[in-house]
Amino acid sequence: MHVPQWLKPACWGIVVGALGIMILGFAWGGWVLGSTAEKMAQDRADGAVTAVLVPICVEKFMGQADAAAKLAAFQKIVSWQQSQLIAKGGWATATGSKDPNAAVARGCAQQLVTAPAGFTRVIAGPGARDGIRMHVAGQGLRSDAGLACAGCRATHWPPEGREALTPARLPPG
Repeated sequence: MHVPQWLKPACWGIVVGALGIMILGFAWGGWVLGSTAEKMAQDRADGAVTAVLVPICVEKFMGQADAAAKLAAFQKIVSWQQSQLIAKGGWATATGSKDPNAAVARGCAQQLVTAPAGFTRVIAGPGARDGIRMHVAGQGLRSDAGLACAGCRATHWPPEGREALTPARLPPG
């Protein structure tokens, strides 16, 4: 059988071209292995769960009796012990779970450390979603979206929230 002379260089060209495309794809094209894609998906899912559970943890911490004094004492604790205290207190343990979530404990501790002096508790307004949170701080509400407030240097949501949740109308807590 006679093999054409051009077949051998053509086969080598295909092999070298395929290797070059794979190298470019993995190096600059954003290609990943299946195991890497699964790890990235798991990291994103864990991050989303943590983002949802951290405000609940903060609310649980602030829902205890004499929360303002306990918050002040918590903020004085050495930083490496704060997440341990949150985990031991049970505030980072999700309902139905036996063990606390370490990432939630860290996030909760970070939010509690940066909480302003008048922070008393977390509340959610009607229609609150997508991480919109509010807290009662002194005379006003503070949130992640809404109207700017010169009094507490925050924003308010919903915009009518200042009138709807005046100090006389605030839920007890």
